[in-house]
Amino acid sequence: MAYIITEPCIGTKDKSCIDVCPVDCIHGKDEDEMLYIDPEVCIDCGACVSACPVEAIFADSDVPEKWENYIAINAEYFKKTEA
Repeated sequence: MAYIITEPCIGTKDKSCIDVCPVDCIHGKDEDEMLYIDPEVCIDCGACVSACPVEAIFADSDVPEKWENYIAINAEYFKKTEA
C-alpha cells in the first residue's frame, strides 16, 4: 500500500507533507499543478496525511471513488521522470 495525493492539492501545493516524510517520496516541480507520492518509495507511515492542510492524501485503498484516477496519476508522474 502507498499513499496518494488527490485533487485538493491542485493549486495548493502546501509542501507541509514534504517536511514530515521520512523517506523523501513526495515530489513536484514548480511548474507542476500538484505534488505526487512515489508509490515505489513510500513506506506507508502516514505522516503526510495529518500534515496536509487540505486533506488531499489518502491510503491507496481509501481514496474516495471520485479521485481514484489519482492512483494512476501519482504512479505515472514517476514513470515520466525516470525516463
